[in-house]
Amino acid sequence: MKILITGGAGFIGSAVIRLAMARDHAVVNLDALTYAACLDNLASVADSPLYQFEKADIRDRAALDAIFDRHAPDAVMHLAAESHVDRSIDAPADFIETNVLGTFNMLEAARAFWDGQGRPDAFRFHHISTDEVFGSLGETGLFSEDTPYDPRSPYSASKASSDHLVRAWSETYGLPVLVTNCSNNYGPYHFPEKLIPVVIIKALAGEAIPVYGDGGNVRDWLYVEDHADALLTVLEGGKAGRTYNIGGENEATNIHLVRTICAELDRLHADGAPHDQLITFVPDRPGHDRRYAIDPTRIRTELGWRPSVTIDDGIARTVRWYLENEDWWRPLLDRKGVGHRLGTKA
Repeated sequence: MKILITGGAGFIGSAVIRLAMARDHAVVNLDALTYAACLDNLASVADSPLYQFEKADIRDRAALDAIFDRHAPDAVMHLAAESHVDRSIDAPADFIETNVLGTFNMLEAARAFWDGQGRPDAFRFHHISTDEVFGSLGETGLFSEDTPYDPRSPYSASKASSDHLVRAWSETYGLPVLVTNCSNNYGPYHFPEKLIPVVIIKALAGEAIPVYGDGGNVRDWLYVEDHADALLTVLEGGKAGRTYNIGGENEATNIHLVRTICAELDRLHADGAPHDQLITFVPDRPGHDRRYAIDPTRIRTELGWRPSVTIDDGIARTVRWYLENEDWWRPLLDRKGVGHRLGTKA
C-alpha cells in the first residue's frame, strides 16, 4: 500500500511512518514543517526507497492536488493539525485555519483524486482525531463512539469541526472515510511542550515542575507506538464510514503521572533526587477538562486490537529515551513558545 500521511514529521505521524514502513508500506510524508515538526524523527527511515517527502501546507489546495496526482496514494492518513491546547487559547485562528480549513482542503483534494481514479472501493481517507472533542467526564463513565460532542477549548472545537466535515464528505459524496479518536499519547519524540516531556526536562534541569490546578485531572494515557499500531489496524481492517475510539486503558491523574515520572528519574538519574520536591502547583488552564476516558470495546471486538504497553512500562521507556536522547530534544527548547507558560490570556 502507498499511504499519504499528513503531519508525518510530528510526534504521532512519525511513529506511524516508522511502523508503516517496517510493514513494507510505501509512505509519502506531507508536512509543512511548522514549529512542532522535526525531520530528525524520521532519520532511521529517510533514506529508504519506501519513503518520499513533500513539504506542503494543507491550507494550499493547489499543492495538495499536485501531490495526489504525482503520487497516486492508495490511502490517506490525515494527522496534520495544531494540537496544543494552551497555544489554541492564545492563537485560536491558527487552529481554525489548519484543523478546519486544512481538513476541508484535504477532503476536497482526496475526493477529486478518488473521482478521477474511478472511485476505487479500496481507497480510504483516515482522519485521526482526539477524545477531547467529547468534552469532560465526571468521576465515572467512558467516551464511546456515540458520545455527543461537547468541545471546551479552541483546539477541541477545531478538531470536532474537522470530524464533522469528514463524516459529511462520507455521507454527501460517498468518500470512503475512517475516523479515530484517541486518548492522550506519550512516548519517544514527544515535542517538549506537552506534560510528560516538560516534567522530564524540568526535573533534569532542577527547575520547578508545573502542575495545573490540584493535579486531579484524569487522562487515559496511550503509548505512541501502540497508537501507531492501532491506526494501521484501522486503516487495514476498519469498515468505511466507521469511527473507532483508541484508548490506552491507563487512566491516571496528572499528579500521579508526575510523581511516577519523578520516581523513575530518581531510579535512573539520581542527581537531584528526590525529583518530586520540584513539583509546583500553578493556576489551572482556562476550560481545563476534568477527566477523559475511552471505551475501547469497538476496536477490540471488531478488529481485535488492544494496547500492549502499561503506564508504568511506558513511562520507564519514555524517561529512559529522554535521558539517552538529549541531542534530540535540547535544540527544540529554542523554538517559539517552548519552555514558557502559554494559554493564560483568558
